[in-house]
Amino acid sequence: MAFEKARTWHTKLLKPFVDRMSNVDPATLTWISVFFAAGACYLLATASRDSDGGWKLVGAFALLFVAAELDALDGAVARAYDKVSKYGDWLDHTIDRLVDLSLLIAIGINTAWISVHWLGWAAATMTLLGSYMGTQAQSVGLGRNYGGFSRADRLVTTFVGIFLGAIMAFQGISDIEIPDGISNLVGLSQINALSAVLVISLIGGIWTFLTRASSSRKELLDGE
Repeated sequence: MAFEKARTWHTKLLKPFVDRMSNVDPATLTWISVFFAAGACYLLATASRDSDGGWKLVGAFALLFVAAELDALDGAVARAYDKVSKYGDWLDHTIDRLVDLSLLIAIGINTAWISVHWLGWAAATMTLLGSYMGTQAQSVGLGRNYGGFSRADRLVTTFVGIFLGAIMAFQGISDIEIPDGISNLVGLSQINALSAVLVISLIGGIWTFLTRASSSRKELLDGE
C-alpha cells in the first residue's frame, strides 16, 4: 500500500502529457498498453542468464515502464476531459488483472531464472484472489478495498527485480543460497532477483487476500 500514496505525485507529473490529449480516447491508451506489456512478458519469459538475457531484461523494463505510464494516462485523461465511463473502468481493471497475472506467469516459466515453476502460478493465483477481494467488497455495497499489497507495490517490486536481474545477468552473479529453515518453508534452495519477485508477490497476495477479506467481513458484520 505504500506506493499507492505516490499516485497524487505521479498524476502531477503526467499533467503536461494529459494537457495535450483532449482528443484522445482513454480506451485507446489502455489497448496500446497491452502490446507493450505483452512484449515485456515475452522478454521476461525468454531472458537467459548471460549478457543477451541482461539486454532482454533491460528491454522488458523499458516496455513495462511504457505500459505502466499508458495505464496511468488512460485514467488521467478520462478524468481530465470528463470521459469517465463504466466501460472504461471495466476495461482498465480487466487489462490490469491480465497484465498482473501475465507478468508473474512469464517470469515463472523462465527456466533460466526459476527452478520451481509452480511459484509463478501460485503468485498469480493469490494476486488474482487479492484483487477479487477488493472488487467483491464493492459488489456488496462497500467501497473499493485497496488494503494489503497493492498493484503499485507489486509493480515497483517487479521493476526492482527486473533491474537487479539485469545486473545479475551482465555481471554473471549466481543465485543466493537460502538457509535450510527458510528453504523448507518456501520450497527454494536458492533465490535470485526474479524468483524474489515471485516470492514477494505470493506472500503479498496472501496478505492482501486475508487483509481485504478480514476488513470486508468486519464492515459487513458491523453494518448488520
